[in-house]
Amino acid sequence: MDFSLQGFIKGFKAGLPIAFGVASYGLVFGILSKQAGLDIFHALFMSTFVFAGASQFVAMDIWITPLPVLTIIITTFVVNMRHILMGAVLVEKLNGLTRFQQYFSLFFLVDESWAYSINKWENGNKNGALLAGTGACLFISWALSTAAGSILGSGNLDPAKWGIDFAFTAIFIFLATGLWQGKKDLIPWVVAAIVAIIVSQTFPGKWYILSGSIAGSLTGVLIHDK
Repeated sequence: MDFSLQGFIKGFKAGLPIAFGVASYGLVFGILSKQAGLDIFHALFMSTFVFAGASQFVAMDIWITPLPVLTIIITTFVVNMRHILMGAVLVEKLNGLTRFQQYFSLFFLVDESWAYSINKWENGNKNGALLAGTGACLFISWALSTAAGSILGSGNLDPAKWGIDFAFTAIFIFLATGLWQGKKDLIPWVVAAIVAIIVSQTFPGKWYILSGSIAGSLTGVLIHDK
């Protein structure tokens, strides 16, 4: 696997269409963060150093006074545990890169950059910089839209009224269709959805995200190894 500036730029350009979707729910996060009491500095700080949309939204759901710090830490940890599964897939893909190149790429690891890079690598592309390039593009979009949302949030806007709260779901549907490789993929997706729904109705918190991910992943391994 190579790691070149050309690959980084290609990944960055490829991330531009996705960045519009990311910006839409980054805008929502900025609005919600402002309404939760965070100023633009703290909202930007979170988006820059956490850079994990799903867990940041979860944090805003339970952002009350007094701040339940331990609950936020545990909940966001559970939500982000899916990165362990994504990271396991990347072990072989990033093999041969320097430690800096690996860590630089992993800092920008989000669902969208992971899905795009995996798709390209499995179709013959050998440039490891795609992950970092795509992720960097989304990182900039996420940070800028967070700032914009924080400014707009002072007007007490309702994201659901404008439909931009659906962007988070829409972008994942788009990514899922891009990873589709045939009818065999349908079974893991269905299993993941069923397990996630059952767990969400049975256990409190966000365990359904991890449970659905693991169930779908294990099902995919069993099916594609046959």
